Amino acid sequence: QVHVTETGGGLVQRGGSLTLSCAASGRSVMDYDMGWFRQDSGNEPEIVAGITWLGDRFYYLDSVKGRFTISSDAAKNTVTLQMNSLKPEDTAIYKCSAGHLQGGNFFPAAGYWGQGTQVTASS
Repeated sequence: QVHVTETGGGLVQRGGSLTLSCAASGRSVMDYDMGWFRQDSGNEPEIVAGITWLGDRFYYLDSVKGRFTISSDAAKNTVTLQMNSLKPEDTAIYKCSAGHLQGGNFFPAAGYWGQGTQVTASS
């Protein structure tokens, strides 16, 4: 099993920054890659970023490239999403998940995500 907990969301103005943290645990956590997806009210989930525990492979949603940076710390079982230049369209609940990087995408593993943390970027 894998369990994750997200922290760091908040309310910022357009152009502001937030850092999201994901604490992961479970006997099989290192069998997976890690990533983030988001969901705004009424919309389908959108994969934001993914990373290996080694930090040698990445995935980023096109709309966040150059603004968001994902990083991992295997020793601490933590994953971080640094978000800069936030836009109103980034507003969503962000969830961290165990999953897989494959074919240029990140695929969350069903059930292996947390409750999420709310990110709101106002105009």
